[in-house]
Amino acid sequence: MLGRFAEKKVDREWLNTNFPCMMACPAHTNAGRYVSLIAEGKFEEAYRYARDPNPMASICGRVCAHPCETACRRGEIDRPISIRALKRFLTERHGPESRHPVAPSTRVAEKLPYKVAIIGGGPVGLSAAHDLALMGYSVTIFEASPVAGGMLYLGIPEYRLPRSVVEAQVREILETGDITLRLNFAAGRDFTVGELRRQGFDAVLIAVGAHRSRDLSIPGVDLDGVHRGIEFLLNVNLGYKFTIGKRVLVIGGGNVAMDVARSAAREVLRQHDEPGEITPSEENAQAVAAHEMMDISLSALRMGAREVGLVCLEQRHEMPAALEEIEEAETEGIIMHPGFGPNRVLGRDGKVVGLECLKTMRVFDENHRFSPVFYENSETQFECDTIILSIGQAPNLDFLFPDDGIQVSPRGLVNVHRETLMTSAPGVFAGGDCAFGPRLIIDSVGDGKRAAVGIDEYIRGTKHPEPQIEVHVLDRWQMAVDYMNLKRQAIPMLPLDRRTGMTEVELVYTEQEAMAEAQRCLKCYVNTILEGSEADGTDCVLCGGCVDVCPENCLELVSLDRIQFDANAIDTISDNPERFGFELENIQPSELGSITGTAMLKDETRCIRCGLCALRCPANTITMEAYHFVASEPTGLITIQSFDGPKASDPGPKA
Repeated sequence: MLGRFAEKKVDREWLNTNFPCMMACPAHTNAGRYVSLIAEGKFEEAYRYARDPNPMASICGRVCAHPCETACRRGEIDRPISIRALKRFLTERHGPESRHPVAPSTRVAEKLPYKVAIIGGGPVGLSAAHDLALMGYSVTIFEASPVAGGMLYLGIPEYRLPRSVVEAQVREILETGDITLRLNFAAGRDFTVGELRRQGFDAVLIAVGAHRSRDLSIPGVDLDGVHRGIEFLLNVNLGYKFTIGKRVLVIGGGNVAMDVARSAAREVLRQHDEPGEITPSEENAQAVAAHEMMDISLSALRMGAREVGLVCLEQRHEMPAALEEIEEAETEGIIMHPGFGPNRVLGRDGKVVGLECLKTMRVFDENHRFSPVFYENSETQFECDTIILSIGQAPNLDFLFPDDGIQVSPRGLVNVHRETLMTSAPGVFAGGDCAFGPRLIIDSVGDGKRAAVGIDEYIRGTKHPEPQIEVHVLDRWQMAVDYMNLKRQAIPMLPLDRRTGMTEVELVYTEQEAMAEAQRCLKCYVNTILEGSEADGTDCVLCGGCVDVCPENCLELVSLDRIQFDANAIDTISDNPERFGFELENIQPSELGSITGTAMLKDETRCIRCGLCALRCPANTITMEAYHFVASEPTGLITIQSFDGPKASDPGPKA
């Protein structure tokens, strides 16, 4: 490494395209950096990169829907890096649940004379409390249930997320700074938003999630044996008694429903202990629904159901559940009935005996709007004695009163400012499921972090500075040997015959497996830079060696007369000399299109960071540079605003 160039200017838009995994993560975790450190065996340093921006790294290492993997450029070549599994590998070694926990690098700022109330102790509330405490605020979390964690504790079955991990993560967050947790304090019953403001809280964050199951309006849903998915999970995960039959049918198409079925199957085993009876609107909203269906279905199976089936509108290839979740459920014995819509619940003597369905012709119309159509005379009956509905979730906002001045959308969600997450009531903020509808866990973490910034900027009236960018020029950069031919490491799973009770199913990579998987990373935070220096005699000599050696054909030397510069391009170049000054040294933008010369074109999307072009260049014109975001905050927090989420309405910020 030749050194750091803090004064070097890098275009942020260009840089963001080089961090696809980081920019896809709502918490803006630099996944590529910690994955690369794993490949080098630097596990503790890697853990800090994974944990510092994400106060729920241990939880996300197990149950995150990993949008970073969807964005991973390696996936365009073969299969994406197993980023989530690698994060779990790190947290198992150094997270709060491990035997050798490592404290985060972030530190608490000087104590501030302000206090913030947070309604809800789920991922949004906990993440916001963590960051606000680091900023020096006094934070009080009001949680309605007897445990903290929200749906992390109450909605996700233990076979996916052990309670000990949730408890350890919550304990670590509460120890961050001045945070008080008050359990069994429900909004509307024990306090109101207005009362919190009158008690002297300088800001309030509403983070109550979406714990109310949506109902299905078909005949027979009131029969004995019909249950709501979220209520089922809450009862199971809190250890309450829940009577379930032996033939369970889950209605829904998501991952949570799968988990419910698996848990229910195990409960039937406990309640009916007879040997030999067990037979093994938006992308984010769809993913959440997928997790709900899987959770319900697989939980049913785990609770001992003799037979657990799923009925969903979509065909199997259209189901919103992740493919691996569907396959895992089928491995454990869940019977799929895709392409059917519930028509009525069948009953006898007031109890469920079956479900009548219609065959689905289509789920969405030509504009991809939800508009299911069914075939006529296609009635099909499925026998069952228990039906669990898993068709979505909604927040319970009954605790809001007109005097609070908080606007609620026709969808029953809290309207918030897109950037600050402040509601129509100054000083009152909201985030997560109650503001945007069902979201991924990592989205909720991101909302909590964004709300903390919004609250701080509201109270103190100052904007948070953007992170600094460190630029390192690398000397003789080389990737791992044969890294393009390395195959994705399978995530280890518990054998089927050992999946009893709530035993955790997914296991953790070994050190060797983790390092092998990490070596597949393309290291997108490193890039090829074609910047010679006339003073050093490193101007390009147009030898074309870099083009010849490039294995992906992403470099090309072309004459300028082959490049068309329209008026908008000329204006952009003229208005941004700091971005294009080097490429156009001694050339005026107005000359483009009329002068002769040669240009080097690079296809950024195809570059695999092999560095062969830099090694081949005889004039040292080509270098490899690495980029890192460095916090401008004294706490060490990196706050990168992201405004791509759903938008309800935009009440103006505080005057």
